[in-house]
Amino acid sequence: MTRLKDLRSVLNLTVLVAGLGYFVDLFDITLFGVVRVASLKDLGLTDPADILQKGLFIYNAQMAGMMVGGLFWGMLGDKKGRLSVMFGSILLYSVANLANAFAWDVTSYAVCRFFGGLGLAGELGAAITLVAESLPKEKRGLGTTVVATLGMLGIVVAAFVAQHLHWKTAYVTGGVMGLALLFTRFKVSESALFTHKAGPAKANPLLLLQGGRFIKYLCCIGVGVPIYFTTGILFVFAPELTAGLNVQGTVTAGNAILFGSVGLTLGDLLSGLLSQWLQSRKRAVGFGLCAWFALVLVYGLVPGLTPTLIYFLSFLIGLCVGYWAVLVTMAAEQFGTNIRATVATTVPNFVRGSAVLAASGFGFLKGHLTVGHAALTVGAVCFGLALLSLSRLTETFHRDLDFVESPDAARAGAEDSQPGPVG
Repeated sequence: MTRLKDLRSVLNLTVLVAGLGYFVDLFDITLFGVVRVASLKDLGLTDPADILQKGLFIYNAQMAGMMVGGLFWGMLGDKKGRLSVMFGSILLYSVANLANAFAWDVTSYAVCRFFGGLGLAGELGAAITLVAESLPKEKRGLGTTVVATLGMLGIVVAAFVAQHLHWKTAYVTGGVMGLALLFTRFKVSESALFTHKAGPAKANPLLLLQGGRFIKYLCCIGVGVPIYFTTGILFVFAPELTAGLNVQGTVTAGNAILFGSVGLTLGDLLSGLLSQWLQSRKRAVGFGLCAWFALVLVYGLVPGLTPTLIYFLSFLIGLCVGYWAVLVTMAAEQFGTNIRATVATTVPNFVRGSAVLAASGFGFLKGHLTVGHAALTVGAVCFGLALLSLSRLTETFHRDLDFVESPDAARAGAEDSQPGPVG
């Protein structure tokens, strides 16, 4: 009951608007995975191998846009403010989604997804940074959990609704929702920690390369790699993967994404509550990672699975790897106010971009191994990288965010030095 009371206490306008923005963000990201086959067939592709190849190309274009956008929006958020990113990013990805409905071939499709990814890159980092800086440290984990849980519902809605709409209508729906949400942002206030920054605390993204911060930054990315291995391979390419595993029956990407995203949504909520109960971000993530890999082994090695069992496994895998909110909160807490938006925006987008490497590795290995062994190999690498990265990060649950990074104070690892106040 205490946790539920705490949860209700963080439901202010900033949290709800940030959460709704992330809802639209993930709705739009998920659309391509759901409508991939139908849309490419409508554009004239008929060969399944060609649909897979072109689908990977378009998916990688979207992820490339997100990585480029992560850098752009992150630096803008530290220079001009968190709200400027929340306005600009949602406008760009809404327009890109509307344009996507008018794609006439694979190239135009990929261009639209690139600009969609470019816009989508700014939403989560700005939202998490704004919420984390607006709440007391005892409750910011709950606030970011609400944001991420609302966002994950966007995946569920996209996975369900997009299966019943024409693919062009689905993209128009996402674009219209984004433009409608834009008007709710006008009543949200800028972060007080950002607006009170003194002159010496101005944004300098190059600080990430100094004093051991870059290793810490890479570790934040590494912890999240299994999430987008799961969504980018196990869910999006579930039809091809399960066909290679000789699953008896037809598995659709839409249903795999639907059941998996329900798990991700519940997992985000539960991992956030678990981290509050344990008073530890790291232990909550570590528990989810170990359970996730055990289920991935079942997915790839147990014979005789049916579509129903695959969907159930997708739900459980999503439940275990749904620590997205905890990850982004932990990344934001690792760094000072003057580079916090850069970190919180780029980390999730480079995590998303890691799906390009995972998908490319999977594509290469399935030419030399069985499809199940190829997926398991990539999954094992992701698991090992995530555990190693997690072990190198400092626990940040009780950290005060009122500090800035300076060239001569790295704050690497533990609390080595006292951070300077923002104001």
